[in-house]
Amino acid sequence: MSFLSPDSGFMRGLADLIDAIWINILMVVTSIPLISIGAALTAGHDAARRSLEGRGHVTANYFRAFRSNFIKATMIWLVFGPLLLLLIYAWVVLQITPLLIVKFAFSILWVLGFEWVWALQSRFENTVGRTLFNAWVFALANLGRTLIMVLFDAAYLVLLVLSWFYMPQGLFLLLLLGYGTLIMVHTPLLNGAFKHFVANAPMARPTAVEAGHKKTAD
Repeated sequence: MSFLSPDSGFMRGLADLIDAIWINILMVVTSIPLISIGAALTAGHDAARRSLEGRGHVTANYFRAFRSNFIKATMIWLVFGPLLLLLIYAWVVLQITPLLIVKFAFSILWVLGFEWVWALQSRFENTVGRTLFNAWVFALANLGRTLIMVLFDAAYLVLLVLSWFYMPQGLFLLLLLGYGTLIMVHTPLLNGAFKHFVANAPMARPTAVEAGHKKTAD
């Protein structure tokens, strides 16, 4: 049967799904110390991109990216992590009407930056400050792509909540798919936005927005 051929769309999609699940498992395990969540997210983006490009082994790609990006990705997480905790505290505890606009504004900024910053760190060589700045630049310059990624993430969260209340037996499957699958879905959108910068960069690790170079391992 043609759909069982290794080159068929079905089999390629199945292989991508298996890689996404494995990436999700690796991300969960390496995020256990909490401080390493940023490195795990960055490594997940790198491994997903290389998987879709058919380059190397997922596990080797993941841990190479985890090690090489650990310091900068951790510094970025030290911005996003505490800010997330503050936002949760503000929404749950600070039920003050005049603060609604501020809470909405910072929540939107957090989501916009989060959707792009880990892919940027995995793909481009920049200072931490420049990577953070570029995350919001790309988010706003590619607002359509950003909204699609946010919608995918929101749909996943809605499914988790519905499953929790109405079909708990489905939670295991949803958690198994996890954010690794969402990263795999995001990757073509991210690649489309990065295509111009990668194509015009020399063979090293490119920088986004500013000229620079690209990792030789890329």
